[in-house]
Amino acid sequence: MDKGRVAGLVALVVALAIPVAAAADDAPFVGWTALLPGLSMPYDPTGPDDCSAGRAACVDKTIRQMTRRLDALACDHNAIFSLTYLRVTEEYRRTIEAPFFDDTSFVNYEDTVFAHYYFAAYDAWADGRIAEVPPAWRVAFDAAKQRRVTASGDLLLGINAHVQRDLPLVLYALGLVAPDGTSRKADHDRVDIILNRVQDDILAEIARRFDPTVDDTNLPTGLDDAALFQILAGWREKAWRNAELLAAAPTPAARELVVASIEHDAELEARTIVVSMGYLPILQSSGPRDAFCALHHADP
Repeated sequence: MDKGRVAGLVALVVALAIPVAAAADDAPFVGWTALLPGLSMPYDPTGPDDCSAGRAACVDKTIRQMTRRLDALACDHNAIFSLTYLRVTEEYRRTIEAPFFDDTSFVNYEDTVFAHYYFAAYDAWADGRIAEVPPAWRVAFDAAKQRRVTASGDLLLGINAHVQRDLPLVLYALGLVAPDGTSRKADHDRVDIILNRVQDDILAEIARRFDPTVDDTNLPTGLDDAALFQILAGWREKAWRNAELLAAAPTPAARELVVASIEHDAELEARTIVVSMGYLPILQSSGPRDAFCALHHADP
């Protein structure tokens, strides 16, 4: 992938980051709620359970689970997103030690529910329950299994599925406003600060352990750091606006149309990433990356 392809991808994903309602001729996504993980931990900030109360101990539990999952992946191409998500969550954990969010307990709770959407999608894929895997995740996991895209591609595929597909559903399900009626948007936007803080170190670690080309800015498999953050920030903004569309939908049928649009856009984005960041047949393969990972993936 040359500079032109990188620029084209960035331009496309930024353009697609503008939220739009589903077109009138979109087919309703009937029964979409059956595909979502059950919210078995209703938010109860005064309750005894650490996760339903949004305590830091539950974030620690999530980090331990993420670590176990990453260790089990070794050089599987899914490890790129798994490592990224773990490092972001670790930085989030450090952030909540000092006043940062307006409602830290709620954001902790959101962090837990959000992570379980990823866990549920991956576990369904690994167990062969493909019909239960959302389309954007299906594209991402299939690309990783087939070793079709660069490490940058694997990273973007995971972020796209989790942020563009999962996040608006989580935001809507948990609520966009606090009990006092104030918007939770400020806390949502503060997460961007954490993401911007860790991205350079994450790309450096991916390069050190999995693929040395991932941080080669403007080189064939590289992804510019600034472009990556702008893509991610745009996707997170779109996720919030899509959650607002879900909340504003006047009927269940209208809400299903919004969900269908979310699913469609995330899947289309995923397929665009596969085309734009895939290895060129005959000329390229994941062979050098896989050989490098075999030697270095366990390095600290």
